[in-house]
Amino acid sequence: MTGTAPRTRPPGPRVLIATAVPAERDAVASGLPGPSPGDRAPVVDLLVAGVGPAAAAAATGRALALAAAADAPYDLVVSAGIGGGFQPGAPVGSLVVADAVTAADLGAETPDGFLPVTDLGFGRVTHLPPPALVSALAAATGAAVGPVLTVSTVTGSAARADALRARHPGVLAEAMEGFGVAEAAALYGLPVLEVRAVSNPVGPRDREAWRIGAALAALTGAFGKFTPVIGKLAPVLESWNRHD
Repeated sequence: MTGTAPRTRPPGPRVLIATAVPAERDAVASGLPGPSPGDRAPVVDLLVAGVGPAAAAAATGRALALAAAADAPYDLVVSAGIGGGFQPGAPVGSLVVADAVTAADLGAETPDGFLPVTDLGFGRVTHLPPPALVSALAAATGAAVGPVLTVSTVTGSAARADALRARHPGVLAEAMEGFGVAEAAALYGLPVLEVRAVSNPVGPRDREAWRIGAALAALTGAFGKFTPVIGKLAPVLESWNRHD
């Protein structure tokens, strides 16, 4: 009797890490340790998904679809890269792990101010990463924990920075891809994390104040501690309530 042998999944969770650009991917890859003897060590794939929420959602969704079709689905999706930090909570060179991944500008402007799309009666604007993973990763890396905003236009004025702070109490960082990655993950019922290394203050755009090299180095350091955390918390991923 002939037939196809069943596929065997790796013992550890499968993780997809999406970055916007190759420099971020390379920083993450430099931090990831080599194969571990631990039987729950995660298997990590890296994806350069492009800049902005639409590109991030499309590329991440394609990667998840191909993995599912190959009977090798992922267990966790991560949006990683550099971003702007709201001062003083997220100084340049620091790390942020999102406890909420929020689309900051998905909605409508009205005479009374901005309304998120949820206030218009449809859609969603926030994804909540698993708290246990957030806490463990933040503890291992020394990262601050708080909301990370996804914007289609980065903030370039003090007035807009203040408006975002007012709408999103406790916000720590902004970037351009997290919500897109999270939307793709949600279609497959997968949990998401967002990890940002702060390269510049949110507000008036002063390129002289940017520290991209320092932020990429911080990203590398963070992912040097990533796989042990995920390996130890594999049961959290296994018990995640997958949903449509």
